[in-house]
Amino acid sequence: MVIGINWIIVTPRVNWHFREIYDLIHKLQPQCLVGNNHHITPLPGEDFQMFEKDLPGGNTTGFGGASVSPLPLETCETINNSWGFNITDDKYKSLKQLIDYLVKAAGYNANFLLNIGPMPNGEIQTEFIDRLKGVGNWLQKYGESIYGARGNIIPPQDWGVVTAKNKFLFAHILKRPFQSYIFIPISQQKINAVTSFGTNKNLKFKQESEGVFVYLDGIAWDDNDTVIQLQLQ
Repeated sequence: MVIGINWIIVTPRVNWHFREIYDLIHKLQPQCLVGNNHHITPLPGEDFQMFEKDLPGGNTTGFGGASVSPLPLETCETINNSWGFNITDDKYKSLKQLIDYLVKAAGYNANFLLNIGPMPNGEIQTEFIDRLKGVGNWLQKYGESIYGARGNIIPPQDWGVVTAKNKFLFAHILKRPFQSYIFIPISQQKINAVTSFGTNKNLKFKQESEGVFVYLDGIAWDDNDTVIQLQLQ
């Protein structure tokens, strides 16, 4: 169970009795997670840190200025610009934009909450359904690199991010590089093999003291996210 508490204020200038509220929540339901969308550094009693319309540490909207805490992280986003149903809001994000957000959140080791606002009759509009199906279809193919995977393996790169699960690293190439290789700055782990995810096509690589060069000659590019799988020793 998750409770998200939304405050409009940016700083707690008013005594909202946070401690009293949080103690009561945890007393009534110890397994309940509290995330407060107040856009400031997490307070005692909060179980995870939320970033609204931004990746952790980002501040592109003016909502995400708080520093990243050691708590579990979540980034929340909308398919258009509105949290609820808005008939005049037709600024729909593309499937590519939503997959980028999902993958980058995973690369930051954050949960990704994708919000939709139902219509007054309770139905979900076609534009949302189409995009959710698209994300679902993508996850059916690449979900192994997202579900149960961890992030913060390396800082985000110009080409994308890296996630990890068991004995594998997954390099998510979200932006096709100009050169015929990507460089992954990992030096503490020995790489046994590199393949194109889902095809098992072996890729040439070179591991140096500063990291791994993966060569992309002949790879099948995915318009949304080309995933490279690195097997650890």
